[in-house]
Amino acid sequence: MVTPTFRFDPVEMPPEALETRKEVRAFIKEHEHLMGFSRGEFNRDFSRAMGKKGWIGMTWPKQYGGHERTSFERYVVIEEMLVAGAPLSAHYTGDRQSGPNMLRFGTEEQKNYFLPRIAAGEMAFCIGMSEPNSGSDLAGTRTRAQKVDGGYKINGTKLWTSNAHRADYAILFCKMAGDGKEEPDRHAGATQFLLDLKSPGIDIRPVINLLGEHHFNEIFLTDVFVPDNRLLGAEGNGWNQLTSELSFERSAPDRFLVLFQMLQQMIRMAGPEPDKATAAALGKLISQLATLRSMSVSIAGMLQEGINPNNESAVVKDLGTRYEQDIPVVARQLFPAEPELEAIDLYSSMIARSTMNAPRFSIQGGTREILRGIIARGLGLR
Repeated sequence: MVTPTFRFDPVEMPPEALETRKEVRAFIKEHEHLMGFSRGEFNRDFSRAMGKKGWIGMTWPKQYGGHERTSFERYVVIEEMLVAGAPLSAHYTGDRQSGPNMLRFGTEEQKNYFLPRIAAGEMAFCIGMSEPNSGSDLAGTRTRAQKVDGGYKINGTKLWTSNAHRADYAILFCKMAGDGKEEPDRHAGATQFLLDLKSPGIDIRPVINLLGEHHFNEIFLTDVFVPDNRLLGAEGNGWNQLTSELSFERSAPDRFLVLFQMLQQMIRMAGPEPDKATAAALGKLISQLATLRSMSVSIAGMLQEGINPNNESAVVKDLGTRYEQDIPVVARQLFPAEPELEAIDLYSSMIARSTMNAPRFSIQGGTREILRGIIARGLGLR
């Protein structure tokens, strides 16, 4: 019996990707006043500027507003933007997963309407997956779509929906309304829709995080009408589409680069001659980062070859989550400081922000338990 393995082939960045890196660094320097400690800011003007540079929808076909560039070129754009703390939120979901999901499962009308707008930085998407009382058990979704004349009527609730209050559309995951009997197949009837967030019957309410910020939302849908031409893919194929979408979400380098600036700050504080304990702790973090990056670049190579890296993405996301949650812990051990969000001292502010953000890292994009279930299946253990 052959033991299943994960594929992480070593790859080298091609010359065009290295040239793109230079262009991106110059662009970041030009927009230095917009950079910060996270990628969470929502700035449509910045997204439009990236769209004009051709840095959104980079790998998509030109007929849909894309640029037919390599996955490696796209990787360096994302990597440099994340390291700089660029305000990516207005276009990131559409570029990372909504657009690719539409490219794979959408109709020609949907591709021609949505993809050029996403690539131009003109249209923002969010993700309508999670629900109250179901956590990461997406198969337990209770939001229901009922077929009506000319479309569908949808009722339900979504939670933890980032930027729903600012986005234009959501890819909504729900199930088709049945006869009331419990289906033995928990994935039966799963379906996705392209939901216009300005539709009547949608109530978006804020969920304020520990930092006092409004990124998350709860969405209440009451008899929301979605026309036939906004069904994404096929009725009942939603689970297959969803897992494809999540593989795009989990394969990006944002699963281990969000706190990169904090690591840089720790290295500066350690100085050129750190003591042995500090050098060992920082050396471990740096070596882990180098390994995660190598694995992530390998996934970019798989995407370039048209391979679905679902299992490999789960591994990188799981390891990256733990890595990012370790950074503020190590920071407090090496350089104790009183956390204060509004501190003038950059490090004290970073400690506060990263500590309060850390719990969500192991939830977003799939909890650790869900990811390890995927990894176990990939290894043939379940």
